[in-house]
Amino acid sequence: MSLLKVEHLTKNFGGLSAVSNVSISVEEGELVGLIGPNGAGKTTLFNVLTGVYTPTEGKVLLTKDGKTVELNKMPPYKITHQGVARTFQNIRLFKELSVLDNVKIAMNKEAKYGILGALFRSVGFYKSEAAIDVKARQFLAKVHLDELADVKAKNLPYGKQRQLEIARAMATGAKLLFLDEPAAGMNPQETHALTDFIAKIRTEMDLTIVLIEHDMSLVMSICERIFVLDYGKLIAQGSAQEVKNNPRVIEAYLGEEE
Repeated sequence: MSLLKVEHLTKNFGGLSAVSNVSISVEEGELVGLIGPNGAGKTTLFNVLTGVYTPTEGKVLLTKDGKTVELNKMPPYKITHQGVARTFQNIRLFKELSVLDNVKIAMNKEAKYGILGALFRSVGFYKSEAAIDVKARQFLAKVHLDELADVKAKNLPYGKQRQLEIARAMATGAKLLFLDEPAAGMNPQETHALTDFIAKIRTEMDLTIVLIEHDMSLVMSICERIFVLDYGKLIAQGSAQEVKNNPRVIEAYLGEEE
Protein backbone atom coordinates (compact mmCIF):
# COMPACT_ATOMS: atom_id res chain seq x y z
CA MET A 1 0.00 0.00 0.00
CA SER A 2 1.24 3.52 -0.82
CA LEU A 3 2.52 5.72 2.01
CA LEU A 4 1.06 8.81 0.33
CA LYS A 5 -1.84 8.86 -2.09
CA VAL A 6 -3.15 12.00 -3.77
CA GLU A 7 -6.56 11.61 -5.40
CA HIS A 8 -7.91 14.06 -8.01
CA LEU A 9 -6.42 17.08 -6.25
CA THR A 10 -7.45 20.54 -7.45
CA LYS A 11 -6.62 23.97 -6.04
CA ASN A 12 -8.30 27.02 -7.53
CA PHE A 13 -7.57 30.68 -6.83
CA GLY A 14 -10.64 32.48 -8.12
CA GLY A 15 -10.87 31.57 -11.80
CA LEU A 16 -7.30 30.20 -11.93
CA SER A 17 -6.69 26.49 -11.47
CA ALA A 18 -3.14 26.27 -10.04
CA VAL A 19 -3.40 22.50 -9.57
CA SER A 20 -5.88 20.55 -11.67
CA ASN A 21 -7.06 16.98 -11.02
CA VAL A 22 -3.65 15.64 -9.96
CA SER A 23 -3.41 12.02 -8.77
CA ILE A 24 -0.09 10.57 -7.61
CA SER A 25 1.13 7.94 -5.17
CA VAL A 26 4.42 7.57 -3.30
CA GLU A 27 5.64 4.27 -1.87
CA GLU A 28 7.35 4.01 1.49
CA GLY A 29 11.12 4.51 1.16
CA GLU A 30 10.96 6.10 -2.31
CA LEU A 31 12.86 9.19 -3.40
CA VAL A 32 10.59 10.95 -5.88
CA GLY A 33 11.07 14.11 -7.93
CA LEU A 34 8.46 16.68 -8.92
CA ILE A 35 9.52 18.85 -11.85
CA GLY A 36 8.02 21.27 -14.34
CA PRO A 37 8.54 24.75 -15.82
CA ASN A 38 8.22 27.86 -13.66
CA GLY A 39 4.57 28.42 -12.73
CA ALA A 40 3.63 24.77 -13.29
CA GLY A 41 2.02 24.48 -9.84
CA LYS A 42 4.74 22.52 -8.03
CA THR A 43 4.98 24.65 -4.88
CA THR A 44 1.20 25.07 -4.77
CA LEU A 45 0.90 21.28 -4.77
CA PHE A 46 3.40 21.09 -1.89
CA ASN A 47 1.40 23.75 -0.02
CA VAL A 48 -1.77 21.70 -0.38
CA LEU A 49 -0.04 18.46 0.65
CA THR A 50 1.37 20.07 3.81
CA GLY A 51 -1.76 21.93 4.90
CA VAL A 52 -0.77 25.48 3.95
CA TYR A 53 -3.68 25.54 1.48
CA THR A 54 -6.95 23.64 1.63
CA PRO A 55 -7.71 21.85 -1.65
CA THR A 56 -10.72 22.91 -3.70
CA GLU A 57 -11.32 19.25 -4.54
CA GLY A 58 -9.67 15.91 -3.93
CA LYS A 59 -7.99 14.04 -1.08
CA VAL A 60 -4.50 13.64 0.40
CA LEU A 61 -4.22 10.26 2.14
CA LEU A 62 -1.37 9.10 4.39
CA THR A 63 -1.13 5.45 5.46
CA LYS A 64 0.75 5.03 8.72
CA ASP A 65 0.92 1.95 10.96
CA GLY A 66 -1.83 0.32 8.91
CA LYS A 67 -4.19 3.29 9.32
CA THR A 68 -5.09 5.83 6.65
CA VAL A 69 -5.64 9.46 7.60
CA GLU A 70 -6.90 12.33 5.45
CA LEU A 71 -4.28 15.07 5.61
CA ASN A 72 -6.34 17.62 3.70
CA LYS A 73 -8.62 17.94 6.74
CA MET A 74 -5.73 18.83 9.08
CA PRO A 75 -3.84 22.07 9.86
CA PRO A 76 -0.05 22.04 9.28
CA TYR A 77 0.92 21.32 12.92
CA LYS A 78 -1.27 18.20 12.99
CA ILE A 79 0.19 17.04 9.67
CA THR A 80 3.65 17.41 11.26
CA HIS A 81 2.46 15.20 14.13
CA GLN A 82 1.65 12.56 11.51
CA GLY A 83 5.35 12.41 10.56
CA VAL A 84 5.27 14.78 7.57
CA ALA A 85 7.59 17.81 7.27
CA ARG A 86 8.85 20.17 4.60
CA THR A 87 11.45 22.77 3.70
CA PHE A 88 10.94 25.93 1.65
CA GLN A 89 12.52 27.54 -1.41
CA ASN A 90 13.98 30.30 0.77
CA ILE A 91 15.97 29.24 3.81
CA ARG A 92 13.95 29.87 6.97
CA LEU A 93 16.39 29.13 9.77
CA PHE A 94 16.56 31.00 13.08
CA LYS A 95 19.80 32.62 11.99
CA GLU A 96 20.78 34.14 15.34
CA LEU A 97 20.45 30.75 17.06
CA SER A 98 22.97 27.92 17.01
CA VAL A 99 22.69 24.80 14.91
CA LEU A 100 21.81 22.91 18.08
CA ASP A 101 19.05 25.33 19.09
CA ASN A 102 17.51 25.22 15.60
CA VAL A 103 17.18 21.46 15.95
CA LYS A 104 15.92 21.65 19.56
CA ILE A 105 13.08 23.95 18.46
CA ALA A 106 11.93 21.23 16.06
CA MET A 107 11.78 18.82 19.01
CA ASN A 108 9.34 20.97 21.01
CA LYS A 109 6.82 18.13 21.25
CA GLU A 110 9.40 16.31 23.41
CA ALA A 111 8.97 18.93 26.15
CA LYS A 112 7.40 17.38 29.27
CA TYR A 113 6.44 20.59 31.06
CA GLY A 114 3.70 23.18 30.82
CA ILE A 115 3.62 26.98 30.82
CA LEU A 116 3.97 27.24 34.59
CA GLY A 117 6.92 24.85 34.59
CA ALA A 118 8.66 27.02 32.00
CA LEU A 119 7.89 30.27 33.84
CA PHE A 120 9.07 29.09 37.25
CA ARG A 121 11.87 26.84 35.97
CA SER A 122 10.64 23.71 37.73
CA VAL A 123 12.71 20.56 38.25
CA GLY A 124 10.69 18.97 35.44
CA PHE A 125 11.63 21.83 33.13
CA TYR A 126 15.37 21.34 33.64
CA LYS A 127 15.14 17.56 33.32
CA SER A 128 13.11 17.83 30.12
CA GLU A 129 15.43 20.45 28.59
CA ALA A 130 18.47 18.34 29.43
CA ALA A 131 16.89 15.29 27.77
CA ILE A 132 16.06 17.33 24.64
CA ASP A 133 19.63 18.64 24.53
CA VAL A 134 21.04 15.11 24.60
CA LYS A 135 18.60 13.91 21.96
CA ALA A 136 19.35 16.91 19.69
CA ARG A 137 23.11 16.32 19.91
CA GLN A 138 22.64 12.63 19.12
CA PHE A 139 20.49 13.60 16.14
CA LEU A 140 23.11 16.06 14.83
CA ALA A 141 25.69 13.28 15.00
CA LYS A 142 23.43 11.06 12.88
CA VAL A 143 23.17 13.72 10.16
CA HIS A 144 26.88 14.58 10.40
CA LEU A 145 26.39 18.14 11.66
CA ASP A 146 27.51 17.58 15.27
CA GLU A 147 30.81 19.44 14.82
CA LEU A 148 28.80 22.57 13.98
CA ALA A 149 26.41 22.31 16.95
CA ASP A 150 27.46 25.58 18.63
CA VAL A 151 27.85 27.64 15.43
CA LYS A 152 25.22 30.29 14.74
CA ALA A 153 23.10 29.35 11.73
CA LYS A 154 23.92 32.64 9.98
CA ASN A 155 27.64 31.80 10.08
CA LEU A 156 27.29 28.50 8.24
CA PRO A 157 28.25 28.21 4.56
CA TYR A 158 25.20 28.32 2.31
CA GLY A 159 25.28 24.58 1.58
CA LYS A 160 25.42 23.74 5.29
CA GLN A 161 22.46 26.06 5.96
CA ARG A 162 20.45 24.03 3.47
CA GLN A 163 21.52 20.81 5.17
CA LEU A 164 20.55 22.24 8.56
CA GLU A 165 17.11 23.21 7.27
CA ILE A 166 16.55 19.64 6.04
CA ALA A 167 17.87 18.26 9.34
CA ARG A 168 15.54 20.53 11.33
CA ALA A 169 12.56 19.24 9.35
CA MET A 170 13.68 15.67 10.07
CA ALA A 171 14.05 16.47 13.78
CA THR A 172 10.26 16.81 14.07
CA GLY A 173 10.18 13.01 13.78
CA ALA A 174 9.30 13.10 10.08
CA LYS A 175 9.29 9.96 7.98
CA LEU A 176 7.97 11.75 4.87
CA LEU A 177 9.93 14.81 3.76
CA PHE A 178 8.94 17.39 1.15
CA LEU A 179 11.95 19.39 -0.07
CA ASP A 180 11.16 22.51 -2.09
CA GLU A 181 14.11 23.35 -4.38
CA PRO A 182 16.83 22.33 -1.89
CA ALA A 183 19.63 23.12 -4.38
CA ALA A 184 18.38 26.63 -5.23
CA GLY A 185 21.27 29.11 -5.37
CA MET A 186 23.99 26.48 -5.00
CA ASN A 187 27.16 26.13 -7.02
CA PRO A 188 27.99 22.72 -8.58
CA GLN A 189 30.17 21.64 -5.63
CA GLU A 190 27.46 22.50 -3.09
CA THR A 191 24.84 20.71 -5.20
CA HIS A 192 27.01 17.59 -5.35
CA ALA A 193 27.46 17.67 -1.55
CA LEU A 194 23.71 18.14 -1.07
CA THR A 195 22.94 15.23 -3.41
CA ASP A 196 25.16 12.98 -1.30
CA PHE A 197 23.57 14.33 1.91
CA ILE A 198 20.01 13.62 0.72
CA ALA A 199 20.92 10.12 -0.48
CA LYS A 200 22.69 9.37 2.81
CA ILE A 201 19.94 10.56 5.17
CA ARG A 202 17.31 8.81 3.09
CA THR A 203 19.09 5.47 3.58
CA GLU A 204 20.37 5.93 7.12
CA MET A 205 17.19 7.49 8.54
CA ASP A 206 14.72 5.33 6.58
CA LEU A 207 12.97 8.30 4.96
CA THR A 208 10.56 8.79 2.09
CA ILE A 209 11.42 11.96 0.18
CA VAL A 210 9.58 14.03 -2.43
CA LEU A 211 11.54 16.94 -3.87
CA ILE A 212 10.92 19.83 -6.24
CA GLU A 213 14.04 20.79 -8.12
CA HIS A 214 15.12 22.66 -11.25
CA ASP A 215 18.62 21.18 -11.18
CA MET A 216 18.13 18.24 -13.51
CA SER A 217 21.51 16.69 -12.67
CA LEU A 218 20.33 16.26 -9.06
CA VAL A 219 16.90 14.98 -10.02
CA MET A 220 18.14 12.51 -12.62
CA SER A 221 20.89 11.15 -10.37
CA ILE A 222 18.90 10.30 -7.22
CA CYS A 223 15.16 10.19 -8.00
CA GLU A 224 13.71 6.76 -8.68
CA ARG A 225 10.52 8.18 -10.15
CA ILE A 226 9.67 11.61 -11.46
CA PHE A 227 6.32 13.40 -11.80
CA VAL A 228 6.02 16.29 -14.27
CA LEU A 229 3.55 19.16 -13.93
CA ASP A 230 2.67 21.75 -16.55
CA TYR A 231 0.01 24.42 -16.06
CA GLY A 232 -1.16 22.60 -12.94
CA LYS A 233 -1.71 19.27 -14.68
CA LEU A 234 0.24 16.04 -14.38
CA ILE A 235 1.58 15.41 -17.89
CA ALA A 236 4.07 12.57 -17.28
CA GLN A 237 5.49 10.19 -14.72
CA GLY A 238 8.07 7.44 -14.74
CA SER A 239 11.80 6.81 -14.47
CA ALA A 240 14.35 9.51 -15.28
CA GLN A 241 14.96 7.99 -18.70
CA GLU A 242 11.23 7.72 -19.51
CA VAL A 243 10.55 11.30 -18.47
CA LYS A 244 13.58 12.68 -20.31
CA ASN A 245 12.40 11.16 -23.58
CA ASN A 246 8.70 11.96 -23.15
CA PRO A 247 7.49 14.25 -26.00
CA ARG A 248 5.07 16.14 -23.73
CA VAL A 249 7.86 16.91 -21.26
CA ILE A 250 10.15 18.10 -24.05
CA GLU A 251 7.37 20.33 -25.37
CA ALA A 252 6.65 21.76 -21.90
CA TYR A 253 10.28 22.78 -21.43
CA LEU A 254 11.32 23.69 -24.96
CA GLY A 255 8.05 24.58 -26.68
CA GLU A 256 6.34 23.04 -29.69
CA GLU A 257 8.15 22.88 -33.00
CA GLU A 258 6.57 25.15 -35.60
